[in-house]
Parts: sequence; structure tokens; C-alpha cells
Amino acid sequence: MKGNEEVVKLVNISKRYYLSSSVYVDALINVNLSIRRGEIAIVMGPSGSGKTTLMNIMGTLDKPTSGRVIIDGVDVTDADEKYLTRFRLERLGFVFQQYNLISQLTALENVMLPMLLTGRYTKDEAREKARLLLELVGIGEFANNRPSQLSGGQQQRVAIARALANDPSFIIMDEPTGSIDLASSYLILDLIKLLNSAMGVTFVIATHNMEVASIGSRIIYLRGGRVMSESDLVRIKEEFSKLRVDKTAVIKSYLRILDLEERRLRRLGQDLSEVERKRDLINSFIGST
Repeated sequence: MKGNEEVVKLVNISKRYYLSSSVYVDALINVNLSIRRGEIAIVMGPSGSGKTTLMNIMGTLDKPTSGRVIIDGVDVTDADEKYLTRFRLERLGFVFQQYNLISQLTALENVMLPMLLTGRYTKDEAREKARLLLELVGIGEFANNRPSQLSGGQQQRVAIARALANDPSFIIMDEPTGSIDLASSYLILDLIKLLNSAMGVTFVIATHNMEVASIGSRIIYLRGGRVMSESDLVRIKEEFSKLRVDKTAVIKSYLRILDLEERRLRRLGQDLSEVERKRDLINSFIGST
């Protein structure tokens, strides 16, 4: 395995959505990004930063307005949907927040399906590999259960097994722990780390969750449709460290509120200790600044 090999390369990617003939939103602006084999690349950013659009373009589910998308050395930017459908099936794995399992199929059949669709596996081969993949993700005993008979964490592990079925170049995950409990989340994160370190599986994961981000080998920050550089992040941190409110006015107002509360409590004959604690706290703050 070539550890430095690019599995995804985005070159000057921009995406503009038109709301009307004259109103538009720039979801991505001149994004240049490479994902290398063996990475766990974490994509983070506030709502509206372009995370979903970026993931969809990397997964060939959406096309950029401008720029080039290169996956495994293949420029897929202008490919038609028939080609891309096959390309996704054979080269990419997807794990979604809501699992997206087919409810009428068992766990085993859900994992078999992408293999059978390629035509590269016999039914017996697909069944055997699917069973082994379910064992690999720790839910082999639930192979014959349908999604409704599985917990959220179990369904997500089925989705991971399915994503692995055709040995993809990389797996795209969108908030993989967003719909499961904390204990299941830790199991999923442990599984991702193990698949990456032991088997070299490459992941690109969009998340708001710091626990998910903690397993990444690299974090890609998006803001306003742009990838933030280290210098951008330092500049933003400095900008937000500046105090923009009138500190003196805020403190004066708060002290007046405490005076009012003290008068009210005295009138009611109630304990003043909480007001005194808050006044001591703010006086300590004043003394330290």
C-alpha cells in the first residue's frame, strides 16, 4: 500500500446553488483538497459551512459548478450518471447517519446486495463474505435479523459491513454516531480506528461531534464554503478573543440587578447568601481586570 497515494483530489472546486435566476448561494468556494490512502479525515464546520456539499461531491452524488474531481486517479467530473452509479458501487463506501438499510432485507442480505449488483460475486460467495463482514463488525449472530429487529448501533455496524463489501477506495461517513447512544458510539469509533489501523481502510467523516473528531488523523475545517488553513484558524481565534461588549456597562447593570434582588429578598425576609456570593464573584472579576 502506498501511504502517500491520493484517493481523492479536489481541484478548485466551487458549487453554486441558484434559488432563482438572480439569487444564489455559494456552498463551496475554490476548494483544493486531497485525501490520502490510510487517513481518517474529519470534516468539521458550522451548519451551512458546506460540509454536506463537500461530501456529496467527493462521493460523486453531486457535481461541482467548476473545478475537477479526481478519485483514484480518474477524473470523474464530467462522467454521466450511468458511469457514476457503477463507479460508486465498485469504488466507494457510504455510511449515513440514518443507516439507510433496506427494511425488507436481513442484515446479511443488506451486506450481500452491493456485491451481487457488481456481478463479480456468485450468490454463495456474496453470502459467505457478507457473513464474515458481519462477524468482523461484531454482529454475526444478528445476520438473519431485519433492521427493525436491530438497535441503532447494530444497524450502523451493518451499514459499515455493507460499505466494506466491495473493498472501496475510501468510506464516506456523515455523522456516523448522530443517531445512536453513547455506548454504541464508542463501539463504532473503536471499530473505525481498528479498521483503519489494522486494515488500512480510508475514512472521510463529516461530524459536529468532538469524540468523533478525536479519532481523526487530520481535521479539515470548513467555514463559509472555504477550507480554513492554520493561519485562518489562528486569525479567527484572535478575532473572537477580542471583547466587543462594553464591559463597564454590563457590570454596572448586573450590580444594579443584584441590588434589586437584595432589596426584594430583604422585603421577603429571605436568605441573602446567593446574592452575596454573586456580588463577591463579580467583585473578584473587577479586581482581576
